[in-house]
Amino acid sequence: MIAFVFPGQGSQTVGMGKGFYDASPAARKLFDAANAALGFDLTRVMFEGPESELALTANTQPAVLTASVAAAAACAERGLRPALVAGHSLGEYAALVVAGALRLDDAVRIVRKRGEFMQQAVPVGTGAMAAVMGLAIDAVEALCRDAAGGEVVEVANVNSAAQIVIAGHKPAVERAVALAGERGGKKSVLLPVSAPFHCALMQPAAERLAAELAHVPIADPTIPVVRNVDAGVTRAARDVVPFLLMQVASPVRWTECVQRLSAEGATAFVEVGPGRVLTALTRRIVEGAKALSVEDPASLDKTLTAVTA
Repeated sequence: MIAFVFPGQGSQTVGMGKGFYDASPAARKLFDAANAALGFDLTRVMFEGPESELALTANTQPAVLTASVAAAAACAERGLRPALVAGHSLGEYAALVVAGALRLDDAVRIVRKRGEFMQQAVPVGTGAMAAVMGLAIDAVEALCRDAAGGEVVEVANVNSAAQIVIAGHKPAVERAVALAGERGGKKSVLLPVSAPFHCALMQPAAERLAAELAHVPIADPTIPVVRNVDAGVTRAARDVVPFLLMQVASPVRWTECVQRLSAEGATAFVEVGPGRVLTALTRRIVEGAKALSVEDPASLDKTLTAVTA
């Protein structure tokens, strides 16, 4: 059974998706639809840059979403379709589009707003995120409590047993990083991000996003979607919006998501979209996992060979 997993913000690179735009009529149609929905030439930013323009959160989020959904369309043209889907943070929107719960034109508009709201929720320089290596989740939660000092610092992503990301007020995150070293963590590094995603400081963004999502038509997914907030499975339209809103200020429980995909029967995990971050994480989370990636026509050929072998 094949599961598609979709990357989040941070996987973007200038030129992403260009191979599929040139080679796949289905992918090209989706790129053009995203441009029309946004009212500007998103593909120019994706294919030509500059990197600084692509890195703006309001551009990055619709760009990564579009590249991922277009790659999935190119996969479908070749007969490669998922039985299950999940996405990391922003990638959950791509999963919902591929599952038929959201339309691409609505999704790109929503994630552009989502990016703006998340950026505006915390003044630049006030928040931070850091990757903490080599400590178990309960130890990281404890050091966050001990480092808070009246500020916010919380677990934001549980990417694997060896990599947990924290987020919050910058001084509190820095205190947590120092504590992690004292408590036996292997290595902790501040991440080059523009806002402290997936922590309580994002609650204002969730509230603004609720008003946008209230007007978006949602359908029952045609395939199950494993969601970030609780690694539960969304099978009905009524569950889509509440969990997307919770996701903004809640940790991404990616380790549990991949474990749930495996428990639901996934035997091959295909990362669809730019980058290979999730492919590496999958191999750490599920021992012996068949983890593959599709980001251009060459990697699609390779993946098709591997899944039919």
